[in-house]
Amino acid sequence: MTVRLAIVAARFNGEITDRMVERAVARAKELGATVEVVRVPGTFEIPHALARLLARRDVDAGVALGALIKGRTEHDALLAHAVARALLDLQRETGKPIGLGITGPGMTHAVAVRRIRNAARAVDAAVEMTGLGRRLSRRPPRK
Repeated sequence: MTVRLAIVAARFNGEITDRMVERAVARAKELGATVEVVRVPGTFEIPHALARLLARRDVDAGVALGALIKGRTEHDALLAHAVARALLDLQRETGKPIGLGITGPGMTHAVAVRRIRNAARAVDAAVEMTGLGRRLSRRPPRK
């Protein structure tokens, strides 16, 4: 059965996230998944968009893509922790997996470029967990 993915990516740090989206979509197609890509202003907005998408019956899993590059404040760390927590909660609420492709915090721009490939890994995780969830749902309970 085909996995139907919703990829939500931040536009902020677009020189990085645009390439992350390209990698993620290419990997999803390699795996035979169908893909819907939604762009949001920044990483903070990803959980809201994913919540709406995962509520749909035609979406099996999500992928969150963003790049939190270190600035002069701790803003990147604040966002990383808040968004990761929201995504964990969203997985529990929906019962649908989310591949975490948000890199950072504390990254330089150069490190962010090197971690673009993590977008494909997030797709791998979402697809694998979807398959695992389907198998676990079909297993009879142990006596």
